[in-house]
Amino acid sequence: MATIINMPRLSDTMEEGVVASWLKNVGDKVEEGEILAEIETDKATMEFESFHEGTLLHIGVQEGETSPVDTLLAIIGEEGEDISALLNGGSAPVVTKEEAPKDTTETKNESSTVTIPEGVQVITMPRLSDTMTEGTVASWLKNVGDKIEEGDILAEIETDKATMEFESFHEGNLLHIGVNEGESAPVDSLLAIIGATGTDVSSLLEAHKSGALTSTAASSEEKETPRVNKETIETNTAVTEVATNNTSGGRIFASPLAKKIANDKGFNLADIKGSGENGRIVKKDVENYTPAAKVEAPTSTSTTSTPTAITNFAIAGEESTSEVKNSQMRKAIAKALGNSKFSAPHFYLNIEVDMDNAISSRKIINQMPDTKVSFNDMVVKACAMALRRHPQVNTMWKDDVTVYNKHINIGVAVAVPDGLVVPVLKFTDHMNINEIDIQVRDLAGKARNKKLTPDEMQGSTFTVSNLGMFGIESFTSIINQPNSAILSVGAIVEKPVVKNSQIVVGNTMKLTLACDHRTVDGAVGAQFLQTLKTYLENPVTMLA
Repeated sequence: MATIINMPRLSDTMEEGVVASWLKNVGDKVEEGEILAEIETDKATMEFESFHEGTLLHIGVQEGETSPVDTLLAIIGEEGEDISALLNGGSAPVVTKEEAPKDTTETKNESSTVTIPEGVQVITMPRLSDTMTEGTVASWLKNVGDKIEEGDILAEIETDKATMEFESFHEGNLLHIGVNEGESAPVDSLLAIIGATGTDVSSLLEAHKSGALTSTAASSEEKETPRVNKETIETNTAVTEVATNNTSGGRIFASPLAKKIANDKGFNLADIKGSGENGRIVKKDVENYTPAAKVEAPTSTSTTSTPTAITNFAIAGEESTSEVKNSQMRKAIAKALGNSKFSAPHFYLNIEVDMDNAISSRKIINQMPDTKVSFNDMVVKACAMALRRHPQVNTMWKDDVTVYNKHINIGVAVAVPDGLVVPVLKFTDHMNINEIDIQVRDLAGKARNKKLTPDEMQGSTFTVSNLGMFGIESFTSIINQPNSAILSVGAIVEKPVVKNSQIVVGNTMKLTLACDHRTVDGAVGAQFLQTLKTYLENPVTMLA
């Protein structure tokens, strides 16, 4: 009997999934435990394995397309089994692989039928995360008319995570480019067309303008499913060309990052030799480039000079502006934090902590073999213990109920070049300070190298954000929903303090707790901070 496979929920925030790659074709035998596809969320790309045996009878979401969680992803059953009732309630027969026309692929809407000539591949803008609604072509690496070989890098597409290179999984000529460099286009819109030289694609372009050409036409089950390159996330929706004109009118090929770095440093790309494919300039070429010293022409001077009255003043500067296109990651961060700030009524509580004992205790702890803890590790440990005593802070707001989390998972905000990620320490209250340090270092390293898995970034019940290492003494953070609170940690400052009625030199640290007033009242937040202060000022209480 046929089994319906739905789009899985791979994280607690996931609402949609993107099929990065199918590893099985319709008609293939599937064994239990075999990898069916690679599914991408806004966090990472994960392998999705089959829990059933049989034949892959239907693929419901094409590569590069998105689908809501729990909607039809695929159907597995016995070879030749009739699944029309599962697809459309028995109102129409299913066109199987064997029944598909030999020379054309068709896609229909209510008013028209679009025929795609044999050998032509319609490339659409891929959806590379569940928050992505549009993509930006950072650069094309091929021109219209260029010969395309399988495996050639076609384009660099900017997503909410990174600018990624896309390979061609087909051979032919680049017949049409639908999105120019620097332009953005919605997911699933026409990006390019690949096919044999001289193929007339005017009907496809007209169909695209009328809305009759959809992403359904982009691929045929007769084609071999491409594999995802593990070094760069890719789909079969691709195409290419990096372009900057030099003074002689030729094209300079450079990655977007190389262009940005060169622009920031004031380098002329025409002076830099590229080490990439076809002489393409990459990041390391710009970083290793040393511009030639400029020789200034001598200025002629008169042997005699006469004083002249200054009657005009030169303008010292010039007003100017520049625009930098928002990356997809920045857009995603803006959306998430905007939703949190405007939906959750934030209020803030401030406290100053005496850190003298913490400084002394850390020095002693770090003298132990194979042990190295930071002040942030001590703060995380203290938060975990304080949350156990104040469960109201360890909650989540839902419209009808407040969810009390009996487990304590603390997220630690980590800055990365493209934005901010929050890896999560699971069951933090069961860790000692050294274990917290080891996990934080490991997760932070993965975050900066974009190696975090979705499981390592989901499930937080409380968040800590620390800017003390940048010399920031005090700041406020936006709550990382669905958490009810986030702690902002400032720098440890040496200053005069009053102890035992005497002014002495002390070390203090300011903490700011942002609370969601729907779940945490002022008194509850204040009591939490008092407990946190007690733990940090008496670190011996945290060593158990």
